[in-house]
Amino acid sequence: MNSNTMPLPVADEDIEHVALDEDYVLTPAFVEKVVDAADDGDGLKLRGLLEDLHPADVADLMGFLTAEHRAVVTLWLPPDLLAETLPELDDGIREEVLERVPHLTLAEALQELDSDDAAAVVEDLEQDQREKVLAAMPEVDRAAIESSLGYAEDSAGRLMQREVMAAPQFWNVGDTIDHVRAQGEELPELFFDIYVVDPLNRPVGGVPVSRLLRTPRATPLSEIMDPVNEIAVDQDQEEVAYIFEKYHLISAPVIDSAGRLVGQVTVDDIVNIIQEENREDILRLAGVADEDRGSSVSEIVRGRVPWLAINLATAVLGASVIGWFEGTIQEIVALAILMPIVSAIGGNAGTQALTVTVRALATRELNSSNAPRTFWREMLVGMANGLVLAPLIGVATAFWFWDEDWRIGLVIAAAMVLNLLVAATVGVLTPLTLSRLKFDPAVSSAVFVTATTDFFGFLIFLGLATVVLL
Repeated sequence: MNSNTMPLPVADEDIEHVALDEDYVLTPAFVEKVVDAADDGDGLKLRGLLEDLHPADVADLMGFLTAEHRAVVTLWLPPDLLAETLPELDDGIREEVLERVPHLTLAEALQELDSDDAAAVVEDLEQDQREKVLAAMPEVDRAAIESSLGYAEDSAGRLMQREVMAAPQFWNVGDTIDHVRAQGEELPELFFDIYVVDPLNRPVGGVPVSRLLRTPRATPLSEIMDPVNEIAVDQDQEEVAYIFEKYHLISAPVIDSAGRLVGQVTVDDIVNIIQEENREDILRLAGVADEDRGSSVSEIVRGRVPWLAINLATAVLGASVIGWFEGTIQEIVALAILMPIVSAIGGNAGTQALTVTVRALATRELNSSNAPRTFWREMLVGMANGLVLAPLIGVATAFWFWDEDWRIGLVIAAAMVLNLLVAATVGVLTPLTLSRLKFDPAVSSAVFVTATTDFFGFLIFLGLATVVLL
């Protein structure tokens, strides 16, 4: 008998556990119970521990387990729970889990999902496994998944679910309610609007389900429908997320090149997209590849080394500036002590301006119309920061090196103001320029900003010291 279909025996005693703490995080005690059951090969106990968990919590649990323990847990997940868990898994862990699931079990599990989630899972399969899984699925489900995979990655077509409720524009509320009730199991698992379509199946409006249910049956749909924000099937998912966020949408119809209704995007998909894009931007600002808990050491190293190599090259560039002023440093050794202060403050200020600018570009709050105003605002902020910090470091430095030359305080104060202005300039202009050139500003900006603030920080400080003190 298949382990996924064996009935649970009646336990001698109830398995009592608290899976989540007050912050909705899996407790160490619960994770330890799962690990112990996996080590003992006690599949029935594993199923008893997991079957009442939310799929998102099962996915979270997989991240806490080793590959060996994940393999055991996967074998004992019921098909319906396995199906709902797969879309929630980190990409690396999902690929690993999929390798261990028999293709017939996986085909059964995918039939429980909406077409968009099923397509996302099938996309991660190796080609031979994908063919076996699709061949084992009913023709209708297979066609829906293959159609979704035919659209470009990160497009609305890949994101949408094909299950959608539509009604002709000549129907009334009663006709629509009767039609919805007659669908039974064919209803989409999650939907918020009934899309009103013309004879060519083009959406002309939408009726929220809540409004439909409180409106008299004889009311024509054309009297209660709202205009809809149509999403083109080839539209980028970031653009779709922006439309949802701007217009506070819960769902939106997806149309093909002829304007025909082919699916819908719902807010639960958009939440995932927004989180994914924010996560990518945060990682890219730090020069880190897309990593998750399932990433191996070699994958992490391959993702990070190129950026560290670039940073190494920029550090050599900064060091070369110091070499230009070797004689000045030999004459005034105190400069070697103070140099890191100027470059560090400039780097932090540049990162602040960069982060704000990249975020504004991502949320469409910054464009060509208000870019000059944003630039001058950051320049004023840089000047103000310099005027606040320069006297502090200047006075402290003057007292520190009073016996050597109190004018060092003046030099570092002036260098601080100038480098903060440089930081504000490159922090804003770098992502704006990269965005104009169609590069992702979150990927490339940090390296340029750090290199520039280090280079000019050393150049300004040591150049002023050479002019003023020698």
